[in-house]
Amino acid sequence: MTPRVNDRLGNSLLRGLAILAALLTCALILEITYQLVSGSRLALSHFGLGFLVHSQWKPNFDVFGATTLLFGTAVSSAMALLIATPVSVAIGLYLSLLAPRGVRGVVGALVEMLAAIPSVILGFWGILVLGPFLRDHIEPWLHRTLGFIPLFGPPSSSGSSLFTAGLILTVMIVPIIASISRDLFRTVPRELQDGAAALGATRWEIVRGVILPSTASGVASAACLGLGRALGEAIAVTQVIGAGNEVHTSLFTTGDTLASRIANQFQGASTKLQTSSLFYLALILLVIGLTTNLAAQWIGRRYDVQRQAGR
Repeated sequence: MTPRVNDRLGNSLLRGLAILAALLTCALILEITYQLVSGSRLALSHFGLGFLVHSQWKPNFDVFGATTLLFGTAVSSAMALLIATPVSVAIGLYLSLLAPRGVRGVVGALVEMLAAIPSVILGFWGILVLGPFLRDHIEPWLHRTLGFIPLFGPPSSSGSSLFTAGLILTVMIVPIIASISRDLFRTVPRELQDGAAALGATRWEIVRGVILPSTASGVASAACLGLGRALGEAIAVTQVIGAGNEVHTSLFTTGDTLASRIANQFQGASTKLQTSSLFYLALILLVIGLTTNLAAQWIGRRYDVQRQAGR
């Protein structure tokens, strides 16, 4: 066969494989959605949308609600995102612009290795080290300093709290956002940076006026990717959050999340309604995850449209 025929066959094969992979992905999402809807049908018919606003979870009385779990998921994930995003962007800027070549390789590898630590190991570290340290030092200090804010109430007595869970999630999502941000910052053309420097811009002005605006949509998408990781984490959160069943204004109280409750109770569910309610929680978590990813895509497209219009 001639080289042109080989190229056509290769292009057709590559196209076919790409289409097959896309169809398999769509089919997998549809299958997961179907299984969750099917498994939660009993709870959907029994509780309806009231499941979202009911806070009680009493398996012995067949009373179930997701409000407490939605609150714990939102608070722990939002806390992780608020802390991890600026820290990760700073790490990305350091690795892409400021660090010497030798240091860049070592620090970059260590940051990426942090993502490879199993979540159960981070959970153990949270139980043995982070939780007691927060209980004995950080939480009392925050309560003394900022106790007039309801978020910083009396310190926990065990070290298990929403605050501990939020910090564990922060550790888990920092490497994701930092690695993506570093790669994004490296894509900014060197000519733009040199041009700004030639006009007298300082390093900070180059970062603020050239690098961050050029990569804002990508950083937002990276943050949403990290948020999705935080929303779905179960094992590490289960180990340090304390499995509380009430909504509190303080971060130092125990709580629970959607993923944690599913992981903690699914195997031991005693009734069909409890099992169906856990499927309902999983369906809610799936909807939240898909919504987060769609929001990330919308942010990126909107930013790109605004940037093109500004040119």
